[in-house]
Amino acid sequence: MLDPSFFSYVTVMSITPGPNNLLLATSGVNFGLRRTLPMVFGILIGCAVQTMLAGVLLEVLLHWMSQVRLPLTLLGCVYLLWLSWKLFRSSAPEMRANARPMTLTGAALFQAVNPKAWLMATNIALLYSASSGVLTVMAGFMLLNLPCILVWAVMGDRLRYHLQIPWKLKLFNSVMALSLVVTTLWMLIEALQH
Repeated sequence: MLDPSFFSYVTVMSITPGPNNLLLATSGVNFGLRRTLPMVFGILIGCAVQTMLAGVLLEVLLHWMSQVRLPLTLLGCVYLLWLSWKLFRSSAPEMRANARPMTLTGAALFQAVNPKAWLMATNIALLYSASSGVLTVMAGFMLLNLPCILVWAVMGDRLRYHLQIPWKLKLFNSVMALSLVVTTLWMLIEALQH
C-alpha cells in the first residue's frame, strides 16, 4: 500500500516545470503531440528505471551520488545548455527542415543526466520503497507521472496552432530556451554550494 503523501509528491514533482516538461512543451509546439509521444514514453521509462534503480540500490546509490553529484550535475548542465541552444535555433528557417523530436531512447537516456529526475527518484526510493516495495512504487510512479508529463506535451501541441507565425514561434522557442538556461544555472549554483 502506498502512503498518501506518495501521490502528492510524485504529482508535484512530475507536473512542475523542469527540463523534461520544458522539452515536452517545446516538442509539442514544434512537432505536435503524435510526434512527441515517443519522448513522453521515453521520459516515463527513463524515470521509472531511475526509481527502480534507486529503490533496489539505495545504499550504494546514496554513497555513489555523494561522490558523483557535482560531475553528474556539471554534465547535465552542459547538456541542458546545448539543448537550450538547439531550442533557441530551432525556429531558424535553415534548422526547421532537419528538426526532429527527441526519440523514446533519447528521452529515456536523457534522464541519466537530468538532476531533477535523479532527485525525484532518490527521494521516492528513500521515502517509499522500503515500506511499499520497489515494484509497487515504480508502478505507482508511472501511473502518476504519465498524465503529468502528457499535460506538457498536449499544452505544446495546443499552442502549436497559435504559433504558426514565424516570429511567434521564434519568441516561444527563445523563452523556452531561456527558461532552460535559467533552470540549468539554478541547478549549477545549487550543486556548487554543496
